[in-house]
Amino acid sequence: MFTAPTKDMLFNIEHISGWSDLATLPAYGAFALEDAAAVLEEFGRFCSEVIAPLNASGDEVGAQFDKGRVIMPDGFAEAYARFVEMGWQSLPHPEDFGGQGLPRAVGAAATEMLNAANMSFALCPLLTDGAIEALLTAGSDAQKETYLAKLVSGEWSGTMNLTEPQAGSDLARIKSKAAPQGDGTYHISGTKIFITYGEHDMSQNTVHLVLARTPDAPAGVKGISLFLVPKFLVNADGSLGDRNAVTCVSIEHKLGVTASPTAVLEFEGATGFLIGEENSGLRYMFEMMNAARYAVGLQGVAIAERAYQQALSFAKERVQSAPVDGTTRDAVTIIHHPDVRRLLARMQVLTEGGRALAAYTAGWQDFARHAATPEERAEATAASEFLTPLVKGYCTENGIEVASAGVQVHGGMGFIEETGAAQHYRDARILPIYEGTTAIQANDLLGRKTLRDGGVTALKMAARVQETEKQLAAGSPAAQAVGRRLGIARESFQSVVTYFVNTAKDTPNAAYAGSVPYLMLAGNLMSGWQLARSLLAAEKALSDGRDVDFMTAKIASAQFYADHILCDAEIQRTRILEGADSLLSVSL
Repeated sequence: MFTAPTKDMLFNIEHISGWSDLATLPAYGAFALEDAAAVLEEFGRFCSEVIAPLNASGDEVGAQFDKGRVIMPDGFAEAYARFVEMGWQSLPHPEDFGGQGLPRAVGAAATEMLNAANMSFALCPLLTDGAIEALLTAGSDAQKETYLAKLVSGEWSGTMNLTEPQAGSDLARIKSKAAPQGDGTYHISGTKIFITYGEHDMSQNTVHLVLARTPDAPAGVKGISLFLVPKFLVNADGSLGDRNAVTCVSIEHKLGVTASPTAVLEFEGATGFLIGEENSGLRYMFEMMNAARYAVGLQGVAIAERAYQQALSFAKERVQSAPVDGTTRDAVTIIHHPDVRRLLARMQVLTEGGRALAAYTAGWQDFARHAATPEERAEATAASEFLTPLVKGYCTENGIEVASAGVQVHGGMGFIEETGAAQHYRDARILPIYEGTTAIQANDLLGRKTLRDGGVTALKMAARVQETEKQLAAGSPAAQAVGRRLGIARESFQSVVTYFVNTAKDTPNAAYAGSVPYLMLAGNLMSGWQLARSLLAAEKALSDGRDVDFMTAKIASAQFYADHILCDAEIQRTRILEGADSLLSVSL
C-alpha cells in the first residue's frame, strides 16, 4: 500500500521552491498552485492504484531475457500504455514538443511519486527524461523534430550508453567506434554494459544516446562524441522502419530493481547520427547525466518514503512487549516503544529533509532557465549546480539508511521477503552507485563546485542560511532553538570550505579524503535549512489558523532534525579537519 505524500509536496512547492518568484516568470505566470495540486493528486492516485501494485510482483518475477528479447513482468506493458495515454511523461517538458511545461518542482514531485510506487517501472521514464534534456540542449532541429515529440509523450523511450566492459566511470577508456559514412550518418560499433531499459517491450521505439569515438578523435575524454542510435530507424514520414543493428546480448541478475532490465548491448555497425559537434559528446552527455543524477536523488527520497510508510504501518499494528514506563503489563503496539519512535522519526525527517532539498534545487533549476537577466540566470545556474550533487549523494545515502531502518522496525519479519521491507533495502542499494558513485559526486562538489570558484558559491549558500537564522532568532522559542542548531552546522560548513580553499592545492590527497564527509555535511546543512524554513512557514500558517495538525507536525519535524541530524555536521567537520592524516596513514 502506497499513498503519495501530496500535501508535503505541495507545501514544499509553495514555501520552499521559490514559488512566489517563479510565478512572476512568463514561463509559469499562467500556472497556479491549484493546478499543481490537481496534477499531483491525480498522478498520486494513478501511482497508488496502477503502478504500486506491480512493485512486489515485478520484483518476484523480474525482467526475463529470451534470445535477444526482454519480456517485462505481467502488467508492466499495460501500465506503461496507460502512463503514456494519460500524458504523465510530458509534465515538465516544453510545450513546443507536446509537453505540459510545468515547473521543475512539480515534475520532481511526480518523479518521486512514481519511484516510490515502483522504482523498477519508473527507471524507464527517468532515462527518457534525460534523453529529452540532452536533445533539447544539443540536438539539431531535424533531430528534435523527429524524436522529441515521441519521447515527450513516452511513446518512445530513451537510454544513456556510457559504460563499457573496460570503462566504468573512467570514460577516457571508451573504445566504441563511430565510422562516418559520407551521408551524414555513422556506423556505431562496440559493446555497452549496464544500460537501463536498453531492451524492453513497453515502448514502440528506444532512442539510444551513445558515446563513441570517430577515427581521428584525440585520446581521452576530449575525443568522445555523442550519437543518437534508434532501435528502429525512422522513415521520412515519422513511421518506424527497419530494425537497427543493435542487439541485446544479455541482461544482468541484480540485487534489487529486478524488474528493470539492465542490458548488455552490442552495436554492430548500427546507424547513428551525430549530436552536436564531434568530440563534444561528454559535455552534451553531462546534460543528460545531471538530469539523471538529480532524478536518482529523488529516487533516494522516494524509496525512503515507501520504506517509512510501510514501517510506520507495521509499527502501529505489531504488538510486542509491555511499555517501559509500566503504564500497563500488557503488550502494546511497538510504536509505543521509545527506540522504535526514534527510528521512525529519523526515517521521517530524513525523507522530509531530502524532499525539501530537492524542491529547493528544482526552483533554482527553473530560475537558471527562465530568469529575466543573464546575471540572475548565472547565479541560479551556480546554485543549482552546487546543489545537484547534494541531492544525488546525500539523498541516496539516506535512502539506504531509511530502508535499513525500515527492516529494523520490522525486526525478524523485515528480513523475510514476504513483508516487502527487504525489497526496499535491496532497491535502495544501487542508488549511491547509479550515475556516479557518492565519491564521484563528492569529488565534483569539492573540485568543480567549491574549489573552482574559490568557495564563492558555497559561502554564498552559507550566507543565505544565515539570513534564515536571523528570522529564526526573532521567532518563537522553537524557532530560536532550531536557529541555534542551524548556526552551529553552518559554521562547521564555512570552516571546512575555508580549509579546502586554503589547503587543497598543496595537499590534494588530504582534501579529497574529506570529500564525502563534506558532501554529507553540506547535504545535512542544506536539508536542515529547508526544514527550518518550513518551520517558519508552518508557524505563519498556524497563526492564520490553517491546517493545524499538518503545520504542527512540520514544526516537530524541524525540531527533531535540528536535535538529532544537524548535530552530525560537527562530526563531519572533525573528520575533515582532523582526520586526513590518520586516513592516509592507516595500514590497509
